[in-house]
Amino acid sequence: MQGAILVLSGPSGAGKSTIINHASSQIGEYYFSISTTTREPREGEKDGVDYYFVTREAFEEGIKAGDFLEYATVHGNYYGTSLKPVKQALFEGKLVIFDIDVQGHRLVRAKMGDYVTSVFITPPTLKELEKRLYARSTDDDSIIKRRVENAKEEINAIGEFDFVIINDSVEVASAQFATIANAARLKQNREELEKIVLHWKN
Repeated sequence: MQGAILVLSGPSGAGKSTIINHASSQIGEYYFSISTTTREPREGEKDGVDYYFVTREAFEEGIKAGDFLEYATVHGNYYGTSLKPVKQALFEGKLVIFDIDVQGHRLVRAKMGDYVTSVFITPPTLKELEKRLYARSTDDDSIIKRRVENAKEEINAIGEFDFVIINDSVEVASAQFATIANAARLKQNREELEKIVLHWKN
Protein backbone atom coordinates (compact mmCIF):
# COMPACT_ATOMS: atom_id res chain seq x y z
CA MET A 1 0.00 0.00 0.00
CA GLN A 2 1.46 3.33 -1.09
CA GLY A 3 -1.15 5.80 0.19
CA ALA A 4 -1.56 7.61 3.48
CA ILE A 5 -4.34 8.22 5.98
CA LEU A 6 -5.26 11.64 7.36
CA VAL A 7 -7.68 11.50 10.29
CA LEU A 8 -9.69 14.60 11.19
CA SER A 9 -11.51 14.78 14.51
CA GLY A 10 -13.13 17.53 16.48
CA PRO A 11 -16.51 18.69 17.71
CA SER A 12 -19.53 18.72 15.44
CA GLY A 13 -19.69 22.32 14.18
CA ALA A 14 -15.90 22.83 14.13
CA GLY A 15 -15.95 23.36 10.35
CA LYS A 16 -14.16 20.19 9.21
CA SER A 17 -16.16 19.77 5.97
CA THR A 18 -15.81 23.47 5.13
CA ILE A 19 -12.02 23.28 5.60
CA ILE A 20 -11.69 20.16 3.39
CA ASN A 21 -13.77 21.78 0.63
CA HIS A 22 -11.82 25.03 0.88
CA ALA A 23 -8.43 23.25 0.68
CA SER A 24 -9.34 20.56 -1.90
CA SER A 25 -7.57 22.26 -4.82
CA GLN A 26 -4.31 22.42 -2.83
CA ILE A 27 -4.04 18.82 -1.63
CA GLY A 28 -4.04 16.76 -4.84
CA GLU A 29 -6.02 13.58 -5.41
CA TYR A 30 -7.66 12.17 -2.30
CA TYR A 31 -10.38 9.74 -1.27
CA PHE A 32 -12.81 11.04 1.34
CA SER A 33 -13.91 8.09 3.42
CA ILE A 34 -17.70 8.16 3.68
CA SER A 35 -18.97 6.85 6.99
CA THR A 36 -21.83 4.40 7.32
CA THR A 37 -24.46 5.35 9.88
CA THR A 38 -27.78 4.21 11.32
CA ARG A 39 -29.02 7.77 11.95
CA GLU A 40 -31.73 9.36 9.83
CA PRO A 41 -30.54 11.62 6.96
CA ARG A 42 -30.73 15.36 7.61
CA GLU A 43 -32.49 17.57 5.10
CA GLY A 44 -30.46 17.73 1.87
CA GLU A 45 -28.19 14.79 2.73
CA LYS A 46 -27.77 12.06 0.11
CA ASP A 47 -27.03 8.37 0.54
CA GLY A 48 -23.56 7.55 -0.82
CA VAL A 49 -22.52 11.22 -0.83
CA ASP A 50 -22.77 12.42 2.77
CA TYR A 51 -23.09 9.01 4.43
CA TYR A 52 -24.14 5.49 3.66
CA PHE A 53 -27.46 5.28 5.52
CA VAL A 54 -28.29 1.75 6.71
CA THR A 55 -30.54 0.03 9.23
CA ARG A 56 -29.29 -0.95 12.67
CA GLU A 57 -29.65 -4.64 11.69
CA ALA A 58 -27.54 -4.19 8.54
CA PHE A 59 -24.84 -2.36 10.49
CA GLU A 60 -24.68 -5.09 13.15
CA GLU A 61 -24.36 -7.72 10.40
CA GLY A 62 -21.39 -5.73 9.05
CA ILE A 63 -19.77 -5.72 12.50
CA LYS A 64 -20.09 -9.52 12.72
CA ALA A 65 -18.60 -9.90 9.22
CA GLY A 66 -15.58 -7.70 10.11
CA ASP A 67 -16.45 -5.13 7.43
CA PHE A 68 -15.50 -2.06 9.49
CA LEU A 69 -12.11 -0.50 10.09
CA GLU A 70 -13.64 1.28 13.05
CA TYR A 71 -17.09 1.93 14.43
CA ALA A 72 -18.62 3.64 17.43
CA THR A 73 -21.94 4.60 18.96
CA VAL A 74 -22.50 8.38 18.95
CA HIS A 75 -25.70 9.99 20.24
CA GLY A 76 -27.40 6.57 20.18
CA ASN A 77 -26.51 5.77 16.54
CA TYR A 78 -23.81 3.62 14.96
CA TYR A 79 -21.14 5.29 12.81
CA GLY A 80 -18.42 3.28 11.10
CA THR A 81 -15.84 3.13 8.30
CA SER A 82 -16.07 0.39 5.70
CA LEU A 83 -12.69 -1.28 5.17
CA LYS A 84 -12.82 -2.26 1.47
CA PRO A 85 -12.83 1.20 -0.23
CA VAL A 86 -10.13 2.43 2.18
CA LYS A 87 -7.77 -0.41 1.28
CA GLN A 88 -8.45 0.11 -2.43
CA ALA A 89 -7.66 3.84 -2.20
CA LEU A 90 -4.43 3.12 -0.29
CA PHE A 91 -3.32 0.59 -2.95
CA GLU A 92 -3.95 3.29 -5.56
CA GLY A 93 -1.59 5.60 -3.64
CA LYS A 94 -4.28 8.08 -2.62
CA LEU A 95 -4.49 10.19 0.51
CA VAL A 96 -7.48 8.81 2.44
CA ILE A 97 -9.21 11.45 4.57
CA PHE A 98 -11.35 10.40 7.53
CA ASP A 99 -13.73 12.65 9.43
CA ILE A 100 -14.29 10.54 12.56
CA ASP A 101 -14.65 11.02 16.30
CA VAL A 102 -12.00 10.58 19.00
CA GLN A 103 -12.91 6.90 19.57
CA GLY A 104 -12.57 6.25 15.83
CA HIS A 105 -9.15 7.91 15.76
CA ARG A 106 -7.92 5.60 18.51
CA LEU A 107 -9.12 2.51 16.63
CA VAL A 108 -7.66 3.59 13.26
CA ARG A 109 -4.36 4.53 14.94
CA ALA A 110 -4.23 1.11 16.64
CA LYS A 111 -4.93 -0.80 13.39
CA MET A 112 -3.08 1.29 10.78
CA GLY A 113 -0.73 3.51 12.78
CA ASP A 114 2.07 3.44 10.18
CA TYR A 115 -0.16 5.18 7.64
CA VAL A 116 -1.88 7.66 9.97
CA THR A 117 -1.42 11.40 10.44
CA SER A 118 -4.07 13.02 12.62
CA VAL A 119 -5.38 16.52 13.25
CA PHE A 120 -7.88 17.84 15.78
CA ILE A 121 -9.97 20.77 14.50
CA THR A 122 -11.83 23.01 16.92
CA PRO A 123 -13.31 26.51 17.18
CA PRO A 124 -11.36 28.81 19.54
CA THR A 125 -13.84 28.43 22.45
CA LEU A 126 -16.81 26.42 23.66
CA LYS A 127 -18.99 29.56 23.40
CA GLU A 128 -18.03 29.95 19.73
CA LEU A 129 -18.90 26.30 19.10
CA GLU A 130 -22.37 26.78 20.65
CA LYS A 131 -22.89 29.90 18.52
CA ARG A 132 -22.03 27.98 15.32
CA LEU A 133 -24.24 25.01 16.20
CA TYR A 134 -27.25 27.28 16.78
CA ALA A 135 -26.47 29.33 13.65
CA ARG A 136 -26.53 26.36 11.28
CA SER A 137 -30.11 25.46 12.39
CA THR A 138 -29.90 21.74 11.55
CA ASP A 139 -30.56 20.33 15.02
CA ASP A 140 -33.01 20.98 17.84
CA ASP A 141 -31.95 22.26 21.29
CA SER A 142 -31.62 18.82 22.90
CA ILE A 143 -29.24 17.57 20.17
CA ILE A 144 -27.16 20.76 20.32
CA LYS A 145 -26.84 20.40 24.11
CA ARG A 146 -25.73 16.80 23.64
CA ARG A 147 -23.16 17.89 21.02
CA VAL A 148 -21.81 20.54 23.39
CA GLU A 149 -21.46 17.99 26.23
CA ASN A 150 -19.73 15.63 23.80
CA ALA A 151 -17.33 18.41 22.75
CA LYS A 152 -16.33 18.99 26.40
CA GLU A 153 -15.22 15.34 26.54
CA GLU A 154 -13.56 15.31 23.09
CA ILE A 155 -11.34 18.33 23.83
CA ASN A 156 -9.63 16.29 26.57
CA ALA A 157 -8.20 13.97 23.86
CA ILE A 158 -6.47 16.83 22.00
CA GLY A 159 -3.02 15.59 23.09
CA GLU A 160 -3.53 12.28 21.22
CA PHE A 161 -3.35 14.04 17.83
CA ASP A 162 -0.31 14.94 15.71
CA PHE A 163 -1.62 18.44 14.93
CA VAL A 164 -4.27 20.89 16.18
CA ILE A 165 -6.02 23.52 14.03
CA ILE A 166 -7.92 26.31 15.80
CA ASN A 167 -10.57 27.26 13.25
CA ASP A 168 -10.97 30.98 13.89
CA SER A 169 -10.61 31.88 10.20
CA VAL A 170 -11.53 29.47 7.39
CA GLU A 171 -8.76 30.83 5.13
CA VAL A 172 -6.02 30.35 7.76
CA ALA A 173 -7.36 26.97 8.93
CA SER A 174 -7.61 25.70 5.32
CA ALA A 175 -4.02 26.73 4.56
CA GLN A 176 -2.83 24.92 7.70
CA PHE A 177 -4.86 21.86 6.74
CA ALA A 178 -3.36 21.82 3.21
CA THR A 179 0.17 21.91 4.69
CA ILE A 180 -0.62 18.97 7.00
CA ALA A 181 -2.33 16.97 4.19
CA ASN A 182 0.66 17.37 1.88
CA ALA A 183 3.08 16.42 4.67
CA ALA A 184 0.98 13.29 5.42
CA ARG A 185 1.69 12.06 1.88
CA LEU A 186 5.42 12.15 2.62
CA LYS A 187 5.16 10.04 5.77
CA GLN A 188 6.78 6.63 5.21
CA ASN A 189 5.41 3.44 6.75
CA ARG A 190 7.76 0.82 8.19
CA GLU A 191 7.70 -1.36 5.07
CA GLU A 192 8.64 1.58 2.82
CA LEU A 193 11.47 2.59 5.17
CA GLU A 194 12.91 -0.93 5.03
CA LYS A 195 12.82 -0.79 1.21
CA ILE A 196 14.67 2.57 1.25
CA VAL A 197 17.38 1.10 3.52
CA LEU A 198 17.77 -1.99 1.29
CA HIS A 199 17.96 0.12 -1.88
CA TRP A 200 20.44 2.51 -0.24
CA LYS A 201 22.75 -0.36 0.85
CA ASN A 202 22.68 -1.99 -2.59
